[in-house]
Amino acid sequence: MPEKRYHCAVEVTVDLIGGKWKPVILAHLKEGVRRYGELRRAMPTTSEKMLVQQLRELAADGLVRRTVFDTVPPQVEYDLTEEGWSLVPALTALYEWGEKRAERKGLVIDPAPSVAN
Repeated sequence: MPEKRYHCAVEVTVDLIGGKWKPVILAHLKEGVRRYGELRRAMPTTSEKMLVQQLRELAADGLVRRTVFDTVPPQVEYDLTEEGWSLVPALTALYEWGEKRAERKGLVIDPAPSVAN
């Protein structure tokens, strides 16, 4: 099967992190290792099915590491890989742009409860 061809470098990035939830997941993980439940609480409008699917895709693409601990019940943690960390400057730029856009348009950003709690 031939390699996928891209016509713009932005396509490469959007192909990996495009969609509504992947950048949000990555933004939460740049703050540190998170358990699945912490991510669910941080993203209350995301369905469980969607969150699981997006985490699996990010792991398959090498941006997120999934660590399963041999406990009862099983404990799963997610964190950024080296490749995932390389996206942090882009995520920071998106975050800052979003804050400015929200301010210009009078939009309210209502963060979910802290994932650290």
